[in-house]
Amino acid sequence: MARALSNVLGIDDSPFSRNHRGDVAIVGTVFARTRLDGVLIGRVRRDGRNATQAVAGLLSRSLFVGHVRAVLLQGIAVAGFNVIDIHLLHAQLGLPVLVVARRQPDFDAIRRALLSRVPGGTAKWRLIERAGEIEPLRGVFVQRAGLDLHQARALLEATTLHGTLPEPLRVAHLIAGALATGHSRGRA
Repeated sequence: MARALSNVLGIDDSPFSRNHRGDVAIVGTVFARTRLDGVLIGRVRRDGRNATQAVAGLLSRSLFVGHVRAVLLQGIAVAGFNVIDIHLLHAQLGLPVLVVARRQPDFDAIRRALLSRVPGGTAKWRLIERAGEIEPLRGVFVQRAGLDLHQARALLEATTLHGTLPEPLRVAHLIAGALATGHSRGRA
């Protein structure tokens, strides 16, 4: 299974200031196991509702669409609270989707923020709930669509070189940081 899912797209967003409004860059890195094969760049609206379509379009319009076998996301939301519908993304691309987080998210705080301060927050919270329970796996926390826990473990093993974060996400994070600030920052 690890070999079957070794060509992956990793997605992360660029950092932005608290008062930023408008679009935020997202970076996709295409990896064959632990080798970088390509980089994709797109944009999503800060706290918007276009992340699912943006990620699907980023891959669908790329030269890598026929090679990628899974999508890794650094968290379920990009650009603040632009929540990705992982089940819809899985259905649209026909690929497994694995959300990876370094730490257990504080879902109570996320829910409060969404319901009190974010336009469309109720629908966004439903997407997070629909994504399913977050599960500890190989030193990170995951949510998944289109793959079981054994397949998720194999995917992490196939794409992780050092530490616990898969290379596609680590490198996407570094590139996204450099894109926004002119340089990458330490730990991804």
